Amino acid sequence: MRVLGLNPGHDGAATYIADGRLVISVEAEKDSFPRFSELGPHALLAALEAAPSAPDVIAVGGWHNWEPGLYWQFRAGYDGLEKGTVRRSKFLGKTVELFTSSHERSHLFMTAGMHPSAPIEECAILVWEGGIGAFYRWREFGEHIERFNVMSDPGSKYAALFAIADPAFPTGQPYPRLEDAGKMMALAAYGRELDVLPEDRAVVDQLVGLAHLYPFSKGQYAGSPLFDCGLDNPRFCAAAHYASQSIFGVFHRAAERIFRGDRPSLLIAGGCGLNCDWNEAWRRSTVFSDVFVPPCTNDSGSALGTAIDAMVHAGEPCRVDWSVFSGPDFSRDEAPDPNEWVTLGLDYDAVAARLAQGKVVAWVQGRSEIGPRALGHRSLLASPLQGSMRHRLNEIKGREHYRPIAPCCRGEDLHRWFTTVEPDSYMLYFAHVDSTDLPAITHVDGTARVQAVWRHDNPRLHKLLGTFGQATRHAVLCNTSLNFQGLGFINRTSDLMRYCADRRIGTIVVDDQMYLRRER
Repeated sequence: MRVLGLNPGHDGAATYIADGRLVISVEAEKDSFPRFSELGPHALLAALEAAPSAPDVIAVGGWHNWEPGLYWQFRAGYDGLEKGTVRRSKFLGKTVELFTSSHERSHLFMTAGMHPSAPIEECAILVWEGGIGAFYRWREFGEHIERFNVMSDPGSKYAALFAIADPAFPTGQPYPRLEDAGKMMALAAYGRELDVLPEDRAVVDQLVGLAHLYPFSKGQYAGSPLFDCGLDNPRFCAAAHYASQSIFGVFHRAAERIFRGDRPSLLIAGGCGLNCDWNEAWRRSTVFSDVFVPPCTNDSGSALGTAIDAMVHAGEPCRVDWSVFSGPDFSRDEAPDPNEWVTLGLDYDAVAARLAQGKVVAWVQGRSEIGPRALGHRSLLASPLQGSMRHRLNEIKGREHYRPIAPCCRGEDLHRWFTTVEPDSYMLYFAHVDSTDLPAITHVDGTARVQAVWRHDNPRLHKLLGTFGQATRHAVLCNTSLNFQGLGFINRTSDLMRYCADRRIGTIVVDDQMYLRRER
């Protein structure tokens, strides 16, 4: 069975599954398109180009659209647990089935279908994102799903506090910015040891307790001391940390009530699944026996979820064989200028030496990652041994100074520098940094979002880490995404060369080739 899955909304993507195996997932923002992009022709055409044959089923996720004074539903809509519908259609002259189910269902089937033990007969699923905040009992391999609403708009409420404090956020803007939730996670760590003031606590309590956030109006908080107080303000950082604890607390208490005594497995979907602090708290909780978060837990995995839903509708098991490196191949659309770059074979010792000297390396391998985390296929790598490297990388990426830099480490070496419950290959949990020798990747609260790298799925990065470890006695590297500010991962030579020229990056690795900038 061959299924083309489409997510038309933000974090749009086109996904192709053949006989239960994920062939490709093309996200609209990747290849240097604006972050959070809706599905466009470039992503759809890239998926079709990689597809081995025409699909039997086109699975379109539901969505919604707002216009002034108007709401309308696209396909199956955003919310709803009703099973999807099918009708006959045509695709390039071929008769196909056109399947559609809700955006809500896409999250459920994505995380259930990607679970290492799929198909899952029974479990708990948490979907928390900008709009949805609910637990679900998943029974009989998804034949019966029961929803327990907990909080509307949890992700948007989390980002709304950032908007209230940010002087650059326009008072009349009706929606918090999608990118601000990640910034909130970074700033909340600065407030961990601070006491939130009573009047700020009241603002957070009121915001978290809203039945619905929308329409959001920053102006209604103009009387609060947090209004336009600035993001570096310790008062705001304390409130951000309190907001993080408050939102998690609401869901944790709900979980204790709903699943008391059951201790099921917990599967997590939705953009809030990218919050490493919350993921780590779920893993420490005694409510659930274990926790699974897929690497495309946000809407970037929605197309895959709808495709899996279509498979189940046709009688297939709720399971897909997948790799996190299922994005498009790197496009060699132009050759590096020989007057600017020397082309050599990959020399691990030479790359490690440059890293040890404080140089930044652009590192490209094979197919790109699915989901928003760079995991060693579209990465900037650097030494973590100097604290100044965090500022250098944030400068290269055009990011705020308070943003942390994530590390990667060989899985077998994690215990030497980090305390973690279990290895994490997708940068979805926090670990505690046990060494003072890694200042560039140690956040203000002593944590890091560390990626465990294994030889079997990331052989070249694994070898580079070992070589760097031999040179420095620390087999750890800074690993952050290779992208222009506000755009998705770079995926073509022309963009890569321009990026490195503009940012004074003199070492590039693409697969087994190395490019060194000529000395002037």
